[in-house]
Parts: sequence; structure tokens; C-alpha cells
Amino acid sequence: MPSRDIQDLHPILRIAYSKAIDAYKIKYPNDPQPFTTCTYRSEDEQNQLYNSKPKVTNAKGGESPHNYRPALAFDIAFIGLNKKLDWNTKYFQNLADILKTIEPKVEWGGSWIKFKDAPHYQLKNWKSYLLPLAWYLLHL
Repeated sequence: MPSRDIQDLHPILRIAYSKAIDAYKIKYPNDPQPFTTCTYRSEDEQNQLYNSKPKVTNAKGGESPHNYRPALAFDIAFIGLNKKLDWNTKYFQNLADILKTIEPKVEWGGSWIKFKDAPHYQLKNWKSYLLPLAWYLLHL
């Protein structure tokens, strides 16, 4: 089962996410509120998503920033007061705008040209974090 724990996020993402969620709640108290749907997911879980219909990802296992610990991406959804999910892109955009001001190293999947992924946020150039991460883990 994929993780929803923000403690599984890379520290840059974890801090930015926490600050952005708090700011969102203050700025948009009457709108549907964000919650985490995925931080880390295994390569097997990634491959299940890759092979699902309708297509929800272009990344196979090992090709997604979700597949690393700490995770280099997170997904969210929005839930209204009526307890129903709301997938209106404006809410994802509003959170992306807040995140951009908090941490410019975060990019939003809804701004991608080829495969828009509104619930997805990740570190820009996330692969560049893998080598330092491997070094760090080897030297614990």
C-alpha cells in the first residue's frame, strides 16, 4: 500500500508541503481542503498504476520520484465539507501557487505540457537528488 505519511518525503518537500498546507487553510478556509494521497510507493505499485486503464502515469517502476526513500514527490486530493472529493484543477493550481512562493524547487504536474498530472508535485530535477541521497544513506 502506498504511503501517505509526509515523514516519508525528502526534507525539502516535507517542509514546503507542511507550510503550503497551513497557508492554504488560512487563504482558502471555505474551499475543499487538501490531503495527502501518496508520498512513497513501491516499484510494484508504480507498475500497477502504469498498466492501469485509464492511464494515470507515464512512469514505470523505478522511473517515478515516488519510488525512492525519502520520496521526491507527493500527490494530493481535495475534500469538501460534504466529504466528497473535488478534482477541480483550480484547487491544485492554488496550492501550486502557494508552494511556488514557499519553495521554488517544487514543480507542479498540472503545468506539464504532455501529460498533465494535477494531483502531483515533485522536486524539480528530482533525479539530481538520487546520487547525494545514495551517498548519504551509505554513510549513515
